[in-house]
Amino acid sequence: MATYRIEDGWDALGDPTRRAIIACLAERPRAVGELAAMLPVSRPAVSQHLRVLKGAGLVTDRTAGTRRVYRLNPAGVAALRDQLDTYWSRALDGFRDAAERPDEEES
Repeated sequence: MATYRIEDGWDALGDPTRRAIIACLAERPRAVGELAAMLPVSRPAVSQHLRVLKGAGLVTDRTAGTRRVYRLNPAGVAALRDQLDTYWSRALDGFRDAAERPDEEES
């Protein structure tokens, strides 16, 4: 069976469980077992979701004894924020252009 791979952060965040993991990690770094205890999915499922998030550049991990501790990757999250800022700026520019355009009926 082929493994589902996601390279883009936005695609990775399309899953509600992965968004919940990101929300948990936004509070502080956590181990897989701690995340699994907070979510309605199994520990192996959390590990799989973390692999996807790591592949998308949104989380990093480090070994602490026998555990892996995951945290948000500031660079990956910043890249998503930059994209959102770009989309928002374009939307505001489009709104401004539409608002400043004279009404067709007044011409």
